[in-house]
Amino acid sequence: MFFISITSAYIVRQGLPTFDDRTNTYVRDWIPVQLPLALLLVNTGLLAASSITAEFARRQITRQAALAPVSSIPGISLGEGRAFPWLYVTVLLGSGFLVGQWLAWQELAARGFYVATSASSSFVYLLTAAHGVHLAGGVIVLAYAAVVSLLHKPVEARRIVVDVTAWYWHFMFLLWIGIFALLWFVR
Repeated sequence: MFFISITSAYIVRQGLPTFDDRTNTYVRDWIPVQLPLALLLVNTGLLAASSITAEFARRQITRQAALAPVSSIPGISLGEGRAFPWLYVTVLLGSGFLVGQWLAWQELAARGFYVATSASSSFVYLLTAAHGVHLAGGVIVLAYAAVVSLLHKPVEARRIVVDVTAWYWHFMFLLWIGIFALLWFVR
């Protein structure tokens, strides 16, 4: 709901004029923000890759949970090999996205767009910061899921954490696509 309300406010505010006391007229003060497109595309790629690795982690733990009862049968070996560390890769990619967003903010500042420059730049910072905070929470939970895996907790306990976090992560990716499209196409 938060992102929907901010998006609605962004679209409405874009079309509203403001009153200029000096000229006693209404003026349009919406300044299109020059986004660092190349950097944001790299960040989008990092987040897309992290969503894929989160899905691989989810499927891997689901497979382990499904095979857990079979592996408890005496004399049955499933050939326990080392599983690929999808969760750790997801944490790294998600952290890379957050670093990339910080770099995008630095680029915006270098272009003269600060939080208080205009209403449009304020919305850019608000939307990307709110998404970043949600994503940072997701990175923390992913790191928690990775630690739970390292501690060899029961597979069902690990599965619940990875499942919920992976679905949340997919939502964060789709939300980013929506925010990025809004900021790029509705300038």
